[in-house]
Amino acid sequence: MSLSYLPAPVSAWLSQISVVLDRRSAPRLLALLVGALFARGRRTVTSWFRAAGITADFRPAYNALWAVGRRAQAAAYQLLAWAVRPLWRATPGDHLLFALDDTPTARYGPKVQGAGVHRNPTPGPAGEKFVYGHLWVTLAWVVRHPCWGTLALPLRALLYIRKKDVPKLVQEYPWKFRTKLELAVELVRWLVHWVGVPGKALWVVVDGAFAKRPFLQPVRALGLVVFSRLRKDAALRTVPPTTRRPGQRGPLPTYGRGKISLAKRAGQKRGWQRVACVQYGKAVTKTIKTFLATWQPAGGLIRVVLVREAVGWLAYFCTDPAMPVATILEAMADRGAIEQMFRDLKEVWGVGQQQVRNVYACIGAFTVNLVLYTVVEAWAWARAEAELVDRSRSPWDAEPRRPSHADKRKALQGEILREEIRAVIGGRANQAEFHDLATRLFNLAA
Repeated sequence: MSLSYLPAPVSAWLSQISVVLDRRSAPRLLALLVGALFARGRRTVTSWFRAAGITADFRPAYNALWAVGRRAQAAAYQLLAWAVRPLWRATPGDHLLFALDDTPTARYGPKVQGAGVHRNPTPGPAGEKFVYGHLWVTLAWVVRHPCWGTLALPLRALLYIRKKDVPKLVQEYPWKFRTKLELAVELVRWLVHWVGVPGKALWVVVDGAFAKRPFLQPVRALGLVVFSRLRKDAALRTVPPTTRRPGQRGPLPTYGRGKISLAKRAGQKRGWQRVACVQYGKAVTKTIKTFLATWQPAGGLIRVVLVREAVGWLAYFCTDPAMPVATILEAMADRGAIEQMFRDLKEVWGVGQQQVRNVYACIGAFTVNLVLYTVVEAWAWARAEAELVDRSRSPWDAEPRRPSHADKRKALQGEILREEIRAVIGGRANQAEFHDLATRLFNLAA
């Protein structure tokens, strides 16, 4: 498909992203991106080739996919600079919220480079505790859309390879083992280096698995505010004195001497209060208890929030002691958007189905999917619901809900196809062009 049929902003974004490769490979990357957008069925790389019209020159296309894996960081920066940063500037507020989490993609076969056995976060009906495949530590921008609630737009992902699997990969490529926490810190450093949005604070929300010293202290040193879940047996300390005793020398202590038991604090009937906040698009009132404490993994003072739920209680914390409780609760609820993003990446884009074995080809395939996910969301950002979802043929489907990511992808496909049809019909009648168009539409529908 010609790039001229793409909407102007999408064409500009994809063209800028493709410049990360050399002049020979850039057009092939554009073709891969358009092919992945229109691929149907099982989303293997060959399905991208068929949708993009890549036939005899499929080997150079594989090379382009490998090359984008080697240049994934540059592609992520181009995506951030051209598609995401304009949305940041148009978004009201004094901060930007980001989410970090990891997700596995199942693979099959013993020769998939970098694949290993990882914990399965979604066991399913069969209850599989582990999954064989790749694990991706992913950074996403989390934002509340004015009409559609909280969304997560992926920016960059890094491949985590277990320490025991690194020696196999080192035989082919120089690869250094890094923990998931180290990869997460690298993503935050990259974000701080390239964000370039003065006047807005940077917040990051993570799952409790990332709330550990190797992540919290480097990120806090970079000036970011961290929100996360707190273990119920966390070794909290009281707040140290802020004034010196007569004759006291040396620096003031960072941690208090007294121990704090979260279980005892949650068990006490006194001190609970009601706080109004917005979670998952609804105004709710939560029963909470909050206090300041010091915690060594966080490097000092934090704000702790205990939340009483229907069954039991939960503990959250924020590295900014002055952060309002409602903001902490809302940030932790907004973290769920990255889980929905992972689900859409796997179900809508078929992440992990590309059937490539080289480690950089796998990174390239994952990068292509991340880029297209964010491009589709950025293209649909300012569009009305009627432009993205057509339920006229389903009058029984009248329940109000926001457009899904699949709806937005289909809407973009429809606009591109309409432009292609107008280009063929609007010009001089040509039987060969009509035949090619009809064949293309039939292949897409089949």
